[in-house]
Amino acid sequence: MPIDSRPPAPAVLIPRTGIGTDVHAFAPAGPTAPLHLACLEWPGEPALEGHSDGDVVAHACCDALLSAAGLGDLGSNFGTSEPQWKGAAGATLLAESARRVRAAGFEIGNVAVQFVGARPRVGPRSQEAAEALSQAAGAPVSFTATTTDHLGFLGRQEGLAAIATALVIPRPAADRADHAEPA
Repeated sequence: MPIDSRPPAPAVLIPRTGIGTDVHAFAPAGPTAPLHLACLEWPGEPALEGHSDGDVVAHACCDALLSAAGLGDLGSNFGTSEPQWKGAAGATLLAESARRVRAAGFEIGNVAVQFVGARPRVGPRSQEAAEALSQAAGAPVSFTATTTDHLGFLGRQEGLAAIATALVIPRPAADRADHAEPA
């Protein structure tokens, strides 16, 4: 029997997917910070309650990325018990989530996120939102929006929600050493 001298085939690197959701209630009426949504500021819109800026779109993207990489969720990475994240911008949390995903040995393929709410009307700024999210993640992020046709707490305009999926691809072991965090 002849000896096969070919090197072994590389292990198949299977992409991984993650799902993320986030929901926040609107802050009580009164002088509050502006609404932060999809890494953008929305003047004239009520702010959302939250430990950070309440950006449900950015937070759902974080959750999806962390889930895909097996790194937990938003709460286990940026919990309310961690004061350094109080008031943090959604873009900051998204950039840090992406950094952690890459440090764990993955590249980000893409993120798709859907905003769910009756307000603000995001259509005119949807491209701007996708660009801001993509810049924060350092990867392509697609942004869409829908309403609940006046149903439920979202339809009653009591808060906002977002749902996201993320695709991450493991780097070959040799490449992981190149992206390792300094000790």
